Amino acid sequence: MSDDSSWRRCSSCKTPIAFGAQHWVCNVSTCNRPRTGLVFCNVSCWDAHLSVVRHRESWAVEKQAPSRADWEREQSAQAASSPHASTVAASPTERAPRRILPPPTPRAPDPLEADALIVMSKLKNYVRGRSGFNTSDRVATPLSDAVRGLCDRAIEKARAEGRRTVLDRDFE
Repeated sequence: MSDDSSWRRCSSCKTPIAFGAQHWVCNVSTCNRPRTGLVFCNVSCWDAHLSVVRHRESWAVEKQAPSRADWEREQSAQAASSPHASTVAASPTERAPRRILPPPTPRAPDPLEADALIVMSKLKNYVRGRSGFNTSDRVATPLSDAVRGLCDRAIEKARAEGRRTVLDRDFE
Protein backbone atom coordinates (compact mmCIF):
# COMPACT_ATOMS: atom_id res chain seq x y z
CA MET A 1 0.00 0.00 0.00
CA SER A 2 1.74 3.17 -1.14
CA ASP A 3 0.59 6.74 -1.11
CA ASP A 4 1.16 8.53 -4.43
CA SER A 5 1.56 11.87 -2.69
CA SER A 6 4.37 10.77 -0.39
CA TRP A 7 8.04 11.13 -1.20
CA ARG A 8 9.38 9.13 1.76
CA ARG A 9 8.46 8.23 5.31
CA CYS A 10 9.79 9.75 8.51
CA SER A 11 12.67 7.61 9.78
CA SER A 12 11.34 7.86 13.32
CA CYS A 13 7.52 7.80 13.34
CA LYS A 14 6.97 6.51 9.76
CA THR A 15 4.62 9.39 8.87
CA PRO A 16 4.56 10.02 5.08
CA ILE A 17 6.48 13.08 3.88
CA ALA A 18 4.81 14.57 0.81
CA PHE A 19 6.57 15.72 -2.34
CA GLY A 20 7.71 19.31 -1.89
CA ALA A 21 7.08 19.21 1.87
CA GLN A 22 9.35 20.61 4.54
CA HIS A 23 11.36 17.99 6.47
CA TRP A 24 14.51 17.77 8.60
CA VAL A 25 17.73 15.82 8.28
CA CYS A 26 20.59 15.30 10.70
CA ASN A 27 23.74 17.27 10.01
CA VAL A 28 25.96 14.27 10.83
CA SER A 29 27.31 12.63 7.67
CA THR A 30 26.68 9.06 8.83
CA CYS A 31 22.94 9.83 8.98
CA ASN A 32 22.98 11.22 5.43
CA ARG A 33 24.70 8.41 3.56
CA PRO A 34 22.76 7.05 0.57
CA ARG A 35 22.06 3.75 2.32
CA THR A 36 21.05 5.43 5.59
CA GLY A 37 19.37 8.62 4.35
CA LEU A 38 17.47 9.49 7.52
CA VAL A 39 14.67 12.06 7.09
CA PHE A 40 12.33 13.35 9.78
CA CYS A 41 8.88 14.93 9.60
CA ASN A 42 9.56 17.28 12.53
CA VAL A 43 12.32 18.26 14.94
CA SER A 44 11.01 16.06 17.75
CA CYS A 45 11.35 12.99 15.49
CA TRP A 46 14.92 14.08 14.70
CA ASP A 47 15.53 14.47 18.45
CA ALA A 48 14.24 10.93 19.08
CA HIS A 49 16.99 9.39 16.95
CA LEU A 50 19.70 10.99 19.12
CA SER A 51 19.14 8.50 21.94
CA VAL A 52 19.98 5.67 19.53
CA VAL A 53 22.93 7.12 17.59
CA ARG A 54 24.54 9.20 20.36
CA HIS A 55 26.13 11.96 18.26
CA ARG A 56 28.58 14.18 20.09
CA GLU A 57 27.33 17.35 18.46
CA SER A 58 24.47 17.56 16.00
CA TRP A 59 21.53 19.63 14.86
CA ALA A 60 18.51 19.31 12.60
CA VAL A 61 18.79 20.87 9.14
CA GLU A 62 15.57 22.05 7.48
CA LYS A 63 15.15 20.76 3.91
CA GLN A 64 12.54 20.75 1.16
CA ALA A 65 11.47 17.43 -0.37
CA PRO A 66 11.86 17.28 -4.17
CA SER A 67 8.90 17.61 -6.49
CA ARG A 68 7.52 14.40 -7.97
CA ALA A 69 9.09 15.18 -11.38
CA ASP A 70 12.50 15.88 -9.85
CA TRP A 71 12.33 12.70 -7.78
CA GLU A 72 11.39 10.52 -10.77
CA ARG A 73 14.14 12.11 -12.86
CA GLU A 74 16.68 11.48 -10.07
CA GLN A 75 15.55 7.86 -9.66
CA SER A 76 15.69 7.10 -13.38
CA ALA A 77 19.18 8.64 -13.63
CA GLN A 78 20.30 6.62 -10.64
CA ALA A 79 18.81 3.42 -12.09
CA ALA A 80 20.56 4.00 -15.42
CA SER A 81 23.96 4.51 -13.77
CA SER A 82 23.61 1.65 -11.28
CA PRO A 83 25.19 -1.73 -12.15
CA HIS A 84 22.22 -3.35 -10.41
CA ALA A 85 19.57 -1.28 -12.19
CA SER A 86 16.90 -3.92 -11.69
CA THR A 87 17.16 -3.63 -7.89
CA VAL A 88 16.63 0.15 -7.78
CA ALA A 89 13.02 1.32 -7.64
CA ALA A 90 12.14 3.50 -10.63
CA SER A 91 9.51 5.55 -8.83
CA PRO A 92 8.19 6.05 -5.29
CA THR A 93 5.19 3.86 -6.05
CA GLU A 94 7.46 0.84 -6.73
CA ARG A 95 8.96 0.55 -3.25
CA ALA A 96 10.42 -2.72 -2.07
CA PRO A 97 8.08 -4.76 0.13
CA ARG A 98 8.57 -4.55 3.87
CA ARG A 99 10.78 -7.28 5.21
CA ILE A 100 9.00 -9.56 7.67
CA LEU A 101 11.21 -11.83 9.74
CA PRO A 102 10.01 -15.39 10.33
CA PRO A 103 9.10 -16.49 13.84
CA PRO A 104 11.88 -18.26 15.68
CA THR A 105 12.18 -22.01 15.37
CA PRO A 106 11.75 -23.91 18.63
CA ARG A 107 15.10 -24.66 20.15
CA ALA A 108 16.51 -27.10 22.63
CA PRO A 109 17.03 -25.88 26.20
CA ASP A 110 20.20 -23.86 26.42
CA PRO A 111 22.56 -24.41 29.35
CA LEU A 112 23.09 -20.62 29.36
CA GLU A 113 19.42 -20.21 30.36
CA ALA A 114 20.49 -21.21 33.86
CA ASP A 115 23.16 -18.49 34.01
CA ALA A 116 22.44 -15.47 36.16
CA LEU A 117 21.93 -12.29 34.14
CA ILE A 118 22.09 -10.11 37.24
CA VAL A 119 25.33 -8.87 38.77
CA MET A 120 24.63 -9.77 42.38
CA SER A 121 27.24 -7.45 43.90
CA LYS A 122 25.64 -4.47 42.12
CA LEU A 123 22.14 -5.59 43.14
CA LYS A 124 23.16 -6.07 46.78
CA ASN A 125 24.82 -2.65 46.86
CA TYR A 126 21.69 -1.06 45.37
CA VAL A 127 19.32 -2.71 47.85
CA ARG A 128 21.59 -1.92 50.81
CA GLY A 129 22.00 1.69 49.67
CA ARG A 130 18.25 2.22 49.15
CA SER A 131 16.94 0.43 52.21
CA GLY A 132 19.72 -0.92 54.42
CA PHE A 133 18.40 -4.46 53.74
CA ASN A 134 20.45 -7.52 52.88
CA THR A 135 19.80 -9.50 49.67
CA SER A 136 19.77 -13.28 49.36
CA ASP A 137 21.78 -14.90 46.58
CA ARG A 138 18.64 -16.86 45.68
CA VAL A 139 17.03 -13.76 44.11
CA ALA A 140 19.37 -14.04 41.10
CA THR A 141 17.33 -16.84 39.49
CA PRO A 142 13.87 -15.21 39.57
CA LEU A 143 15.32 -11.84 38.55
CA SER A 144 17.21 -13.43 35.65
CA ASP A 145 14.02 -15.19 34.57
CA ALA A 146 12.15 -11.86 34.65
CA VAL A 147 14.90 -10.20 32.57
CA ARG A 148 14.77 -13.08 30.06
CA GLY A 149 11.00 -12.60 29.75
CA LEU A 150 11.41 -8.87 29.15
CA CYS A 151 14.09 -9.55 26.55
CA ASP A 152 11.98 -12.18 24.78
CA ARG A 153 9.05 -9.72 24.47
CA ALA A 154 11.41 -6.99 23.19
CA ILE A 155 12.87 -9.41 20.63
CA GLU A 156 9.39 -10.25 19.36
CA LYS A 157 8.50 -6.56 19.09
CA ALA A 158 11.66 -5.84 17.06
CA ARG A 159 10.95 -8.87 14.84
CA ALA A 160 7.37 -7.68 14.24
CA GLU A 161 8.74 -4.31 13.08
CA GLY A 162 11.20 -6.01 10.70
CA ARG A 163 14.33 -5.07 12.65
CA ARG A 164 17.22 -7.22 13.78
CA THR A 165 18.23 -4.78 16.50
CA VAL A 166 16.47 -4.61 19.87
CA LEU A 167 16.02 -0.97 20.86
CA ASP A 168 15.14 0.69 24.15
CA ARG A 169 11.62 1.39 22.90
CA ASP A 170 11.02 -2.38 22.57
CA PHE A 171 11.01 -2.65 26.36
CA GLU A 172 8.05 -0.28 26.79
